[in-house]
Amino acid sequence: MKLGIPKETRPGETRVAVTPDTVKKLRVKGLEIFVEKSAGVDAHFTDDVYKNAGAKLVDAKTAYGSDIVFKVQKPKSDEIEQIKKGAILVSLLDPCADDDTLERLAQAGVDTFALELVPRISRAQSIDALSSQANIAGYCATIEAARLYGSFFAMMMTAAGSAKPTKLMVLGAGVAGLQAIATARRLGAQVFAFDVRPEVKEEIMSLGGKFVELDLGESGAGEGGYAKQLSKEAQQRQQMLLQEEIKKMDIVISTALIPCRPAPILITEDGVKGMRPGSVIIDMAAVSGGNCPLTEADKTAVKHGVTICGITNFPALLPTDASSFYARNLFNFISLLLKDGDDTSGLREYTEDEITAAALAVHNGTVRFKKPN
Repeated sequence: MKLGIPKETRPGETRVAVTPDTVKKLRVKGLEIFVEKSAGVDAHFTDDVYKNAGAKLVDAKTAYGSDIVFKVQKPKSDEIEQIKKGAILVSLLDPCADDDTLERLAQAGVDTFALELVPRISRAQSIDALSSQANIAGYCATIEAARLYGSFFAMMMTAAGSAKPTKLMVLGAGVAGLQAIATARRLGAQVFAFDVRPEVKEEIMSLGGKFVELDLGESGAGEGGYAKQLSKEAQQRQQMLLQEEIKKMDIVISTALIPCRPAPILITEDGVKGMRPGSVIIDMAAVSGGNCPLTEADKTAVKHGVTICGITNFPALLPTDASSFYARNLFNFISLLLKDGDDTSGLREYTEDEITAAALAVHNGTVRFKKPN
């Protein structure tokens, strides 16, 4: 079977779906690898390195014309047209987006797996691309905060005087938030964290953060480890209480997302006004509208004296490691579909495994994914 890896064309996307290391592993599985020329250049993987690993360098049409196509970002309309009928696409697809990507893939007869739909179960951890990329995003967000902030993170003592450690607050203790906490602590900041799920308190404290407890009158714990949407009354109370906590901080890293819904507003404009000039907000929810109404997607701007960063693709800032992690997720995923041993005649039934069955967004010309209410 032929596996194609086209070059990503979305603006700002520097990652690649397969690295030279995983090319070798995929070939052992019996796959013939076709990599579009320069597909890995932005992630610092040269064509020669792919060639030495056993991949064949091809044009975009050939890569998209393979039996299986691996991508990072969902394909554009003209890219979908290049995927042959009956082929398999495995990618991050943002299935909740209000566009016609899944419908177009169904019309094209492309069986499609969305990695966002991989279930959060123990045996799927090595396939969980959302978590692998969120880890990198949390790290990059903290480094970006350090770059934008005009003072030291750690306490600094010199003959000329001393500087107090930065007070940094993380909103949302999912994978990205926990990594932000850990990174900020390693840089020497005083770290505080809030989450609507009280059960994450122990995880926050284990990383050296202080859990900020707010009485919202209800829990925000949802299914599968995700947060759920709070009632309007609880949201208003959350905003009011957070406003008082945020004004004490030098940096806020906000990560709160709810699957298939706009990001909840946690930092109001009044909250921004209450922060001292020179403070920084990293709004990691910018891709879904932002946790702050002043956030502008993919822009960094100063509002009321506060620098607000709305980068939507933090993993692309660390493309080599982000690609390596993602490529391993894809390898582990496709390994579930490939037949065992020397049988390279095809793939297992998609619904034979609970992981591949859950991730199957399009099959036999039908969109299987149903957006939750």
